[in-house]
Amino acid sequence: MQDSRIVLSRFARQRLFPGPDRLDKLQGTDPEAFEQWINQHEPLDVLDGYAPFCKLLVFENWTDTRLMAVPITRGNRHLLRSAYQARVPAELPVLTRWFEGLEGEHAPPIARYLLVIVYDREQMHKEGDPIDADWGVVGCLGTAEPQETPLAPITMLRNALGVEEGGSGVPLDREAYQASVAFWDNHATWRSNR
Repeated sequence: MQDSRIVLSRFARQRLFPGPDRLDKLQGTDPEAFEQWINQHEPLDVLDGYAPFCKLLVFENWTDTRLMAVPITRGNRHLLRSAYQARVPAELPVLTRWFEGLEGEHAPPIARYLLVIVYDREQMHKEGDPIDADWGVVGCLGTAEPQETPLAPITMLRNALGVEEGGSGVPLDREAYQASVAFWDNHATWRSNR
């Protein structure tokens, strides 16, 4: 990634910086500062993503961003919510599950790492979000370990549906899908408003 220029995609700007009341998104930075930071610092590691056009840049967390995935326990299961939702208006709504109400002492801890998910310029163009850079940020994971959290099963299915349905066009990998189900059967993301 050395000497590569990285920019936030339109999709990432909307998803990672939706407003100050979303504590489950990036905290303690703004789009311009985030973009500047990832271009000025070398990642600890660069992981291969789920397709050749995808990389994950591993950084120690320099923000106030919290862990994105929370284990489901007997004590928090009652806080799980679900609904059919689309990430952007052009997508089909899919069944989504998350925690609501993990506040105060029950809020997830600050993440130790940020895994910045980037797609190459060609893939960004294919997905209708052209960039004037080598890589476009499409997501960011707050994690406890410097390793990828599995893609959610529904994300894998959406990707297999193709670009026209909000995915990437990468076929479904049955083994990766089963590993994803094993993880997400016992974890959920969370949402919080101040």
